[in-house]
Amino acid sequence: MGFMVDTQKEGGEHQWSCIRNLVRRKQVDSSNGKADSHHHQQLAKALTFPHLIAIGVGSTIGAGVYILVGTVAREHSGPALAFSFLIAGVSAALSAFCYAELSSRFPSAGSAYHYSYICIGEGVAWLIGWALILEYTIGGSTVARGISPNLAMIFGGEDCLPAILARHQIPGLDIVVDPCAAVLVFIVTGLLCTGVKESTVAQGIITTVNVFVMIFVIVAGSYLCFKTGWAGYQLPTGYFPYGVDGMLAGSATVFFAYIGFDSVASMAEEVKNPQRDLPLGIGLSLLLCCLLYMMVSVVIVGLVPYYAMDPDTPISSAFASHGIQWAAYLITLGAVMALCSALMGSILPQPRILMAMARDGLLPSFFSDVNQRTQVPVKGTITTGFCAAVLAFFMDVSQLAGMVSVGTLVAFTMVAISVLILRYVPPDEVPLPSSMQERICSVPFLRGEENSSSHVGTSINSKQPLLCESDDSTVEKKEARWGWVLSKENRRKFAGWSIMFICIGNFLISYAASSLLFPGLLRYSLCGVGGLLLLSGLIVLSCIDQDDARHSFGHSGGFICPLVPLLPILCILINMYLLVNLGAGTWARVSVWLFIGVLVYVFYGRRHSSLADAVYVTTAHADQIGRSSGYSLA
Repeated sequence: MGFMVDTQKEGGEHQWSCIRNLVRRKQVDSSNGKADSHHHQQLAKALTFPHLIAIGVGSTIGAGVYILVGTVAREHSGPALAFSFLIAGVSAALSAFCYAELSSRFPSAGSAYHYSYICIGEGVAWLIGWALILEYTIGGSTVARGISPNLAMIFGGEDCLPAILARHQIPGLDIVVDPCAAVLVFIVTGLLCTGVKESTVAQGIITTVNVFVMIFVIVAGSYLCFKTGWAGYQLPTGYFPYGVDGMLAGSATVFFAYIGFDSVASMAEEVKNPQRDLPLGIGLSLLLCCLLYMMVSVVIVGLVPYYAMDPDTPISSAFASHGIQWAAYLITLGAVMALCSALMGSILPQPRILMAMARDGLLPSFFSDVNQRTQVPVKGTITTGFCAAVLAFFMDVSQLAGMVSVGTLVAFTMVAISVLILRYVPPDEVPLPSSMQERICSVPFLRGEENSSSHVGTSINSKQPLLCESDDSTVEKKEARWGWVLSKENRRKFAGWSIMFICIGNFLISYAASSLLFPGLLRYSLCGVGGLLLLSGLIVLSCIDQDDARHSFGHSGGFICPLVPLLPILCILINMYLLVNLGAGTWARVSVWLFIGVLVYVFYGRRHSSLADAVYVTTAHADQIGRSSGYSLA
């Protein structure tokens, strides 16, 4: 049987249809499927494991590590700085595990947007894609504005840069333009347009220089520490001068130094062997970054007591205090290389996000065009580079840097939720074009394999008329666990409600833990209610079996996230806590951008979506239709 999503109804039916549009879900790998292959030009499958390591490490290690160690050690962690980086790395690894499974199952462009569209629905996917556009644009502009001061230090100061590249203040306006930042963005944009393999090789070379500078800091710093007896650790305050709470606060701060590994997932469609290389690329790049961060932290804290660190140039100052003044130039070079690599990592994923959204009809088809020679979305890349260059030229976007974190943390949260949905309530319906209606009705649906009363996505409790019916009896699969007998339909309902309780419970706990101005009774009450919801959801998901359909949903043979449901739940809790603590000002600015996104979706995306006239059939019925046509649709 098939249900048709009709967005042209009037009155109450029209309003209900609009709500269902927000939860309609697309087919797995619809951009790569045979049915759609004539609609979309494919990206070049040119990337291998070393390329992904270059993208992951280059996008993650920015110049922040050259500054962050001093600020966090002075204000939060003290000598326990390495432990802060370790805890933050473990927290980031929770999201990395979730990304690794979904990227190998659904290896198409779009990253978190793509996964959310498949597992959660169109509305959430749109907001994630829209937030990621903001993240990459502001992130690229912020990085570009940070390059010119570091570049000027190499040449002897700001006055030593050519006048055409130096910063200037526009007379009569409180605007400082940065021509160097804009020029660098245009150079990176042109490089990215030449081809993904060529640009990734260049990013790998730049990242290698940065890594060698960090290795120099580790080796030379360790030598000095052994000569001086690791003076920074010989303090009466011990390793935890601010207590365990200070160390954990430092972990929350340095967590954002690990953001960037998700760029690897956005390149999934261009990887030759995604089931093997994507999980390895994500995992090893994050591991390498964590090891480098920790070793640099251990050395710098050993060179200088934490309270004496320079908050602006901690590494350079630490070497200067031991008479190695020339190391400042080498460290500044490493910072410039790190920023250049991070700039490439910021601009590289966004055209793929735009392309994925345009393929789905949510953005104009202009962004889905792929150059036939370079097999790169050149139009989207040029548009991204132009917007980032304009922002970098005219605006000091450092105040907007917090908005970058919103897109990343929301994406991390939704990816973890998608893993839970994939394991316990994977979509059991497939959207097919309305042009296939006659074929759908002509193929009888034998329901011996699937419970027909279980519908999710856009067809849940659908009031749309049946386009074709079947009178075959339904055979329910029974499951017994500790005396309970659950049908497939009831198990999916239990799992769905449990996932919702987990999300609400995590939010209540995070909000109560962060709202220090609330009365104690209210905070404890919110924590209690949230903890009860979270614990009940965890117990239910731990007691019921995961859905058997997960084995055949998406590509098989890739990475499987361990410790489900515990690991994704911890990931959701950590990311929600960080989201709540971003501050009211950041959320106010992000809300304006998201409101603009809602308007764009309502007046364009909803009407032009590729699922606007889709007919939803169960997966089993889609397989029968595919077999009758000679290929698989599901």
